[in-house]
Amino acid sequence: MRVLVLTVVHRPDDARIRHREITALLEAGLQVELAAPFSGWGVDPPHDVPGLRCLDLPRAHGRHRVAAARAARRLLRSTDADVVLIHDPELVPWAARVKGRAVVWDVHEDTAAALSMKAWLPLPLRRPTAAAVRLLERWAERRVHLLLAEDGYAQRFAQPHPVVPNSTPVPPAVPLPDRPVAVYVGHVTLARGAAELAEAARLLRGSGIALDVVGHADAPARALLEQAQGRGDLTWHGFLPNSGALAVVEGATAGLSLLHDEPNYRHSRPTKVLEYMARGVPVVTTPTPPARALVERHGCGVVVPFGDAEAAAAAVLGLHEDRATRHRLGAAGHAAALAEHDWNADGPRFVEAVRGWAGAVRT
Repeated sequence: MRVLVLTVVHRPDDARIRHREITALLEAGLQVELAAPFSGWGVDPPHDVPGLRCLDLPRAHGRHRVAAARAARRLLRSTDADVVLIHDPELVPWAARVKGRAVVWDVHEDTAAALSMKAWLPLPLRRPTAAAVRLLERWAERRVHLLLAEDGYAQRFAQPHPVVPNSTPVPPAVPLPDRPVAVYVGHVTLARGAAELAEAARLLRGSGIALDVVGHADAPARALLEQAQGRGDLTWHGFLPNSGALAVVEGATAGLSLLHDEPNYRHSRPTKVLEYMARGVPVVTTPTPPARALVERHGCGVVVPFGDAEAAAAAVLGLHEDRATRHRLGAAGHAAALAEHDWNADGPRFVEAVRGWAGAVRT
């Protein structure tokens, strides 16, 4: 059984795409072709993974999307894969035309809500474009199979669809959160708290606790991080493969998630919060509803107000100074992740869904 995994937007080494879904498919004995913008993201295709074949496509970004769409369209016309798994809503109209193959759209973002943060899209076009995306979603569920990354996404669709959450593999044992460092892992933008990270790092300077930031940054966030690093306030590692990023998290005093109150974040659990929990690291998060629910339900961290770097720094210092609380929160998060948010359990369900769709090809 062969699966074509297709994206022209996401990094080829995206954690959900490459390190969770594709790894699960390969471990189940399936053959996988990953068609993605390797060159566009500056990522070298892996050549030593049995069962995995890689194909380089143009990258779609900002207003530069035509070449990528054309390349993806050509590939979709010629593929002989049993299942086509796409990750970009803009490819849905082309993928829906594929005959004799099972086509699956992995919905792991609220695209319409995210348009409010797309600086490249002119402001007058954002509302009509969001409306068009909603229409596309309803149209797509009649023509392709849908896989949802969040329970909260179900309300956008008329029919029920399988939910495979954006969980993370949880190790059975983790080190105590005793390293004097706070960490942030993930894409870095202003809406994701870049300014608050830089300010919290300044406030923490001289306290005995450092701040490590891991992730690709857009231009405004990059400027802030470079300035903060130049002052010696924090260490910015840039993008690291998932395993390298999680190694930075291991044993940290706190993991930060300082998302702003944006529509796209109101229905999505921040993967970084689950990754901190999985590593037994106490969480410091702003009160987006899914993050707050995780922290309050499982007792695994501290909730701070939106846009409040001082409160975030104070929460980190409090954890640094209170070893017993730090250990209790870290242990609670790890136990909850192991019981309810473990990709080691979700991955086989994902593979089972893919196998089922291969036997239910839409014509």
